[in-house]
Order: sequence, then C-alpha cells, then structure tokens
Amino acid sequence: MTPTTETMVGIGGAAESTDMVLNIGPQHPSTHGVLRLKLVLDGERITHAEPVIGYMHRGAEKLFEARDYRQIIMLANRHDWLSAFSNELGVVLAVERMLGMEVPERAVWLRTLLAELNRVLNHLMFLGSYPLELGGITPIFYAFREREELQHVMEEVSGGRMHYMFNRVGGLKEDLPAGWTTRARGAVADVRSRMDRFDDLVLGNEIFRGRTRGVGRLTPEAVHAYGVSGPIGRGSGVDFDLRRDEPYLAYGELGDVLKVVTRQEGDCLARFECLLEQTHNALDLADACLDRLAELPPGPVNQRLPKVLKAPEGHTYAWTENPLGINGYYLVSRGEKTPYRLKLRSASYNNIQVLTELLPGTLVADMVAILGSMFFVVGDIDK
Repeated sequence: MTPTTETMVGIGGAAESTDMVLNIGPQHPSTHGVLRLKLVLDGERITHAEPVIGYMHRGAEKLFEARDYRQIIMLANRHDWLSAFSNELGVVLAVERMLGMEVPERAVWLRTLLAELNRVLNHLMFLGSYPLELGGITPIFYAFREREELQHVMEEVSGGRMHYMFNRVGGLKEDLPAGWTTRARGAVADVRSRMDRFDDLVLGNEIFRGRTRGVGRLTPEAVHAYGVSGPIGRGSGVDFDLRRDEPYLAYGELGDVLKVVTRQEGDCLARFECLLEQTHNALDLADACLDRLAELPPGPVNQRLPKVLKAPEGHTYAWTENPLGINGYYLVSRGEKTPYRLKLRSASYNNIQVLTELLPGTLVADMVAILGSMFFVVGDIDK
C-alpha cells in the first residue's frame, strides 16, 4: 500500500495524492446551529466523515436535577427550538405517569391539537430552508408566510412564539381564549390552501430533483443500527410512528385520520417528500382535533396540584413522536421535588450520527444536500 500524508486545510486545495482534511463549520450556513463536520477527501470524494458536536452544550440534563418539576418544563422546551411544545409534552407525560395522574379530556385533545400545529411549524421551517441550501430562494418566503399564520394562533393561546411554556403537570396552563378555535380552524384552512406551492415550486423543480434524487441513500439497516427515527427513518421505508404504534394523548382515537408516510428510496428526495406529506397529514389531524373539541362540553384543562409537587420514588420512561423523530425522557425519582436523574433521548442526536456512514463515498458537492435532508436542530444534539 502506498503511504499517504494528510494535509489540514481550511477551504482550498492540496497536492495530488494527498488526503485533504476539510473542516465544514463550526459556523457554516448549511447547518441549523453550530455543528462542525470533519471530512477527509480523496479529490472530490469524501472518504471519512466525523460530526464534531458540543459547541452548544449547556448541560440541560444536569440542570434538570436542580430544578423542581414545574421548572424543568422551561429547560425541556429549548433543546429543539422548533418543537418546543412537543418537548414540554414528554416531560409532563413522564411526571404524570409517575404520579398516576389522569388529565382532563379537554386537556388531552388540546395537547394533541397543539402538538400537531407545532409539527406543522417545525416542518415548514425545513420545507423552506432545505431548498434555500440548494440555491432555491423563493420557498423560504412562502414557508415563513404560512408559519406566521400558525404562529399567531399559537402565540394567542400561550403567550409565546417559540418557547410556549403552555404544558403543566396535570394539563395545560389555562383554557382557550374566546373564539380561538374558530381562528385556529381558519389558520389551518389558509395554510392548507397554499401548501401546493411546495409541490409546484420545489418538487416540480427539475434542478431540485436533480440535486436530491438518488443522493444520500440511507439503508433501513443503517436506520435501525443508529436509532434514526422520524421522517428520515420513514424515508428509508422504516414504517414506525409512536402515534400509531404506541398511542399517547388522543392519537388512539385518530387512527382513521393519522397517516404514517413512508418512502422506499431512502434518498434526499424521499426524506423531503415524507416531510411534505407529513405536513399535510398534521393539518388534517389538527382539523380532527378541532372537530372533537367542538363536541366536548366545557370543563377543566388541568388538575389542582399541591404547593410542593413531589414524584414518588421510582423510574419511568416517556417517549413521544416529536416532529424530528423519537424524543424520550427517562425519569428517576427519589421522592423529592426535583428529579434524581432525567435523561433525554433526543431525535437529532441519533439522526446526525448516521452521517459517519452516509457521507463516505459521496461527492463534496452533494454534502450540503445530504446534510440539509437530515432535518436536525443542533441544540437537540448537544442538549
């Protein structure tokens, strides 16, 4: 075997027959946060890829141990800043399970509705930003227009635009403002009426299809080996969705509306198609929740809690189908008002690991297309 040398460079060239080590990041515009990719190149082809994480680490899991069960909700909703409501949900479900607490029916349906609206908000960001990373400027403007429609109703009900802090142990912070369901139904209808623009502008664009079809193929075996989940896993034909396979909230009653979207190709295009079709289905689920809420009689949306909330001694695991994949909280309690241990299993952490297997053998020109199709938030990796 001919010995080779390694040359560390920023962005540029190296001598022939020399392996180039190229650093992408940690401030590269193709990432949703501060991620560094260390690539080893042979000419234009990637031979080795190593995601380097930790630039945004803030020790949330350790901070959980010094906050009571009301305060940890604030920490939990921030690791995936595009899925704040869903992040909160996993924590309160874990604590409620430890307490053996039943949540009022109105709160169950409201949580389901708000989780699906949060899913649409998350997906719209990636539906707009992914084409932008490949040179398509227009879709991001449409994506943000639709996001604003839904942001208005989420902000009205919770008071927050990104970090809603609307979940509480035992239910929700408060009941809906007068007339909110009518405005929410109108926002959902408006967004749905304009979603075909993503089909026309993006999926119908031959350049976009040329950059994504057959690029970055992820095998089902790699999905299982690395614990990849969400639209990325389903884009490779792995038919798994906790909302259907282990129902929580009101999803068990929404089986006729819930559609688990899958593709078999496993490439960048398949992942984008899953994301887009899943957005359509989330809007349908939101409408179904609004219909059910209209049938329910007035009632409470939370439980009365003691002044000092303590979970009984024991442990439990609560997982949810977050917009980006499986999000889980492993809670260990010693009977105190703070968790003894709260371990977070975030979707992006597992999803990004598979880049070590996905990128080698591909061209540098396809790296951004593959990276963008992984739909991750770096705060969700670093926790």
